[in-house]
Amino acid sequence: MTDRVAIITGGSRGIGRATAIAVAARGFRVVVGYASNQQAADEVVSQIEASNGKAIAVKCDVAEERDILELFKAADRYGTLGALVNNGGIVGKSGVRVDEMSAERIQRVMAVNVTGSILCAREAVKRMSTRHGGKGGVIVNLSSVAARLGAPNTYVDYAASKGAIDSFTVGLGLEVAGDGIRVAADRAQDSHTLGLDVYIMGGQPIGEVVAWYGPFVMNTHEELARAFEDYRSGRLGTVPANALNN
Repeated sequence: MTDRVAIITGGSRGIGRATAIAVAARGFRVVVGYASNQQAADEVVSQIEASNGKAIAVKCDVAEERDILELFKAADRYGTLGALVNNGGIVGKSGVRVDEMSAERIQRVMAVNVTGSILCAREAVKRMSTRHGGKGGVIVNLSSVAARLGAPNTYVDYAASKGAIDSFTVGLGLEVAGDGIRVAADRAQDSHTLGLDVYIMGGQPIGEVVAWYGPFVMNTHEELARAFEDYRSGRLGTVPANALNN
C-alpha cells in the first residue's frame, strides 16, 4: 500500500468503476468521484475494501468548480495525488439534430465533458507538477471514437466535446512534459463501453447503438481499465501526450 492517490471522476459505474478497482489493486488509494448515485459509489468502495484496498467516495458534479475543489481537497487529506482519470461525462437525448438542440443542452454537455475535465486537470497539475513541488503523475482523459465519426443525427454535441478532449490532451501533454506528468486520451470504442452506460441514458435504444457502432471493435470496461494501468505504469512507453485507441 502506498500513500499515492488516484482520483477517478465518474467512478461509480462502467469504465470508471473498473478503473478504480484496477488502480486500487496496484496499491493506490482511490477517490471515487460520483455525480449522484451514492449507492453505486459506496459499492465500489466496499469492493475495493473487501480486497484490502483503500477508497473513499466523494460527491462531485464536475460542471461545478466548487465541487471539483472539494474533490481535490478530499484527495489531499487522503495522500499524495499521483493519477487523475477524467471519466465523468454525459450525453443529451439521442436522435436530436444540431438544428433542434437547445443552448442549455449544449452548454451542459460542454460544461461536464470539456470544462470539467480541464478544471480537474488544472487541479491535478498544481499537485503533481515538479514545478510546484509535486512528484509527477499521470492524467488520462476519456475520449470517444465519436470524436472521429461525429455522431451525426445522434449526438454531434457529444462528439464535438470529445474532439475537444483530444485537442486538450495533446496540448496539456506537451505543456507538462517537463513537469513529470504524462497525459493520455483513451478513445473508447463506444458500442460496448459507453453505449450501455452513457448512450442509453441519452434515450437511444440498444438496437440503435448496436446498429450504428456494431462494425467497430468492442472493449470491456476491464480492458479499458487495463489500458489505463499500462499507460500509468509506463508499459506503453513514456510519450508525454498519447491517444489510446481501444
